[in-house]
Amino acid sequence: MSRLHLVLGDQLSLGLSSLRGLDPATDTVLMLEVAQETDYVPHHKQKIVLILSAMRHFADELRAQGMKVDYVALDDPANTGSFTKEIARAVARHAASTLIMTQPGEWRVLEAAKTWSDALHIPVEIRPDERFLASLEQFADWARGRKLFRMEHFYRDMRRKTGLLMEGSEPVGGQWNFDQDNRKRLPAKVAVPSRLRFEPDPVTREVMDLVGARFDNHFGDLEPFGWAVTRQGALAALDNFLTVGLPSFGDYQDAMKAGEPFLFHSIVSPYLNLGLLSPLEVCQAAETAWRAGDVPLNAAEGFIRQILGWREYVRGIYWLNMPSYAASNALSAKRDLPGLYWGAPTDLNCLKQAVGDIRKTAYGHHIQRLMVTGNFALLAGIEPAQIEAWYLAVYIDAFEWVELPNVHGMALFADGGLMASKPYAASGAYIQKMSDYCQGCAYDPAIKIGPGACPFNYLYWNFLIENETVLKGNMRLAMPYKTLSGFTPERRQSIKDQAGEFLAGL
Repeated sequence: MSRLHLVLGDQLSLGLSSLRGLDPATDTVLMLEVAQETDYVPHHKQKIVLILSAMRHFADELRAQGMKVDYVALDDPANTGSFTKEIARAVARHAASTLIMTQPGEWRVLEAAKTWSDALHIPVEIRPDERFLASLEQFADWARGRKLFRMEHFYRDMRRKTGLLMEGSEPVGGQWNFDQDNRKRLPAKVAVPSRLRFEPDPVTREVMDLVGARFDNHFGDLEPFGWAVTRQGALAALDNFLTVGLPSFGDYQDAMKAGEPFLFHSIVSPYLNLGLLSPLEVCQAAETAWRAGDVPLNAAEGFIRQILGWREYVRGIYWLNMPSYAASNALSAKRDLPGLYWGAPTDLNCLKQAVGDIRKTAYGHHIQRLMVTGNFALLAGIEPAQIEAWYLAVYIDAFEWVELPNVHGMALFADGGLMASKPYAASGAYIQKMSDYCQGCAYDPAIKIGPGACPFNYLYWNFLIENETVLKGNMRLAMPYKTLSGFTPERRQSIKDQAGEFLAGL
């Protein structure tokens, strides 16, 4: 009896649950490159290259371990482009008695997988994805009975569970969170380290040729491609971050600088989300660096919180609340996504810089995502589904389980406060404080309204005005609404008029 063990493109881990119990004498690993996955949103060219090349390298690794791999390439003339149809063809090829898989990371793929047993007329075993530090059942237990889900509460429980940065039952350093120490602007004199990049090998070059020919109309530059495509490369990237990035990561993790998309950030999120690195080993490596005295505590804690806290937390939010979560729109945002997100000319230098970085590297760090591209979408009232599809398309580490809650709940407040205690709305003053983007911009963050005013300034107040009914009762917005209450009717109208004129011009 032959069994098929399906490995999806973001499941490139030798310890994957679907590979457990595989008999090399009779069983086959099935890996599929399908058009269904490459173009359901117009993924950045580098994102497609990374996933397909990493898949092909992983297939070679499985073969080297003695496993039989049935690999269907995207440009195989017989490839139907459909998960369901390709699995059906493979079942017929191997006369398979059972299909074994690890739970997909995205809701739509899991829903499709639930139909495969009837469609294929064989049992389909869907095993839990055990590569996370909190199972979905554990998160559901934590969430039960809570009206609001705050990451900080979950994070502390995860620290206790894993023992990371703990001394007995207490956090090292006497506090759980050093976020207040991690908000420094990058001084001009601080040198940004050069980051380890990887020269494409022949397998990657072959994929790049395929992507260049087939997805030439997709957003993003194909060259230079410098991402790791193997576990060995991912480990090297992690080691490089621990050496040159992590020591200053805590201080400057919220900083932004023109032409520097990476700064001190880890840039290992693509490897975590593909399965080339595990979250526990990454967190343990950061903790080891701190205990060895190589990095300060605020840096190690801030980095570990992103993985042990945020990454695990958003996955739990996603699976607990889908599919209705994606449909919520608490602020009734309806504006279409403007072309500037795809690189159309704009006088807003912060957005031009952020989108330019994404075009070149398929990457932007969390403050660029939250406080530039996300903040603008929030203030402009862009429809959640449209901006979420953009995030999913352009970022190299974006898969829906991690992208959707971060954008929907944190950046857009579209879930009405389930995740965030307030909308992360900010004026131009925040961007000026944390970046050099305002230098040379057509607008002045010191001007609040009128000619030359930074659009983030009047858009911020217009956002509060337009959403006053929904947001005025939010205690964390008490101060700005108290300030707004002192505005004359004429001033409020001027804000609305200038905001309306600007937004109409998008």
